[in-house]
Amino acid sequence: MGGLCADWKLDAQAIMASLMHDTIEDCGVTKTELIEKFGAATADLVDGLTKLDKLHFNTREESQAESFRKMLLAMARDVRVILIKLADRLHNMRTMQAMAPERRQRIARETIDIYAPIAHRLGLNETYRELQELCFELLYPWRHSALAKAVQRARGHRRDIVARVHKDVEKAFTQQKLKVQISGREKTIYSIYRKMREKHAGFAQVSDIFGFRIVVPTLIDCYVALGVLHQLYKPVPGRFKDYIAIPKANGYQSLHTTLVSPLGTAVEFQVRTEVMHAVAEKGIAAHWLYKTGSKGDGKGDARTEARGGRRCDAQRFSTLWLQSLLDIQVETNDAAEFLEHVKVDLYPDAVYVFTPRSKILALPRGATAVDFAYAIHSDVGQHMVAAKVNGQPVALRTELKSGDVVEVITAPAHAPIRPG
Repeated sequence: MGGLCADWKLDAQAIMASLMHDTIEDCGVTKTELIEKFGAATADLVDGLTKLDKLHFNTREESQAESFRKMLLAMARDVRVILIKLADRLHNMRTMQAMAPERRQRIARETIDIYAPIAHRLGLNETYRELQELCFELLYPWRHSALAKAVQRARGHRRDIVARVHKDVEKAFTQQKLKVQISGREKTIYSIYRKMREKHAGFAQVSDIFGFRIVVPTLIDCYVALGVLHQLYKPVPGRFKDYIAIPKANGYQSLHTTLVSPLGTAVEFQVRTEVMHAVAEKGIAAHWLYKTGSKGDGKGDARTEARGGRRCDAQRFSTLWLQSLLDIQVETNDAAEFLEHVKVDLYPDAVYVFTPRSKILALPRGATAVDFAYAIHSDVGQHMVAAKVNGQPVALRTELKSGDVVEVITAPAHAPIRPG
């Protein structure tokens, strides 16, 4: 666990807390003793990780919900709390074979429902994928085994295709004298399983099991590399996504495109810079990964986003989400209700829309023009009388789609009609 925190380049306080995370709970050590020996900051981290099992609760679910609420509120004050907890959970998932089957199932279900989505929300995609894979293997061992064998067979059948595409891509970038790092990647078994369920498809119908990641020096090189790829192979219409111009909610940035190889196989490519790659894999932990870099080492500061000047997207988006936890806490009465709200919040399906001045807003799927108005400001929502989407008047209940440009028309004297 301490090794994982060290890999994320967390500071000495976080690593000390990770090594002592069970001391208050299991060893009878008090927070006062920790403050005296290791300082208040380290003691606060350990306290934030400590469960509430010593208190009396009516049910196990109530105890878990209250412990989880305590941890999330500590996390909202100091994000290192959840990073240490995720490292602890990942270590536990890797070493669960000695536990009783019932306990393994319970912990795996809790992990895939709560901790894996938290890792994803904080941009820790490497941790997110591994947690999902470990949980899937524990919860559905037969399905995992069957798919693993199918992937192994497919890997053998497609080895020649992957080698051919890698060679063609490498040659194309060499001719353009563009410095890139090319690496092959394979979808996790759980992500294949999820895609099969979403599309009601068989394994043979999931085409993009294998793909390539292209890492380039600068942001401009991302778009140059995309042009090289599209000149090399034909792109599949509708499969291009620009997550650089419009990052995902957790700060993830990359260009995604799917191309048709010479053998007719669809191959997905991701194009990103080195800093984007660090944020894509480490999320908010990339803040610590790069923050000690000097100005002359070529790495810069993770607090400076890849586009230059602005704060790292992973850190900015995560900070906004952590603040929203405090808002949820104020609005809920008990721990179980708080946990249910957080679960809903962990599965966002966002649409990205623009104001007339090109500011991007992320709204839940199904959001209407009214939701957009309130997202700008409560006063705008209160005085809204009409809306335009992409320059055309629409009904206020119209659902918005990603890419829509929304204009709100207000009247100072207008106020919403309250029912009753």
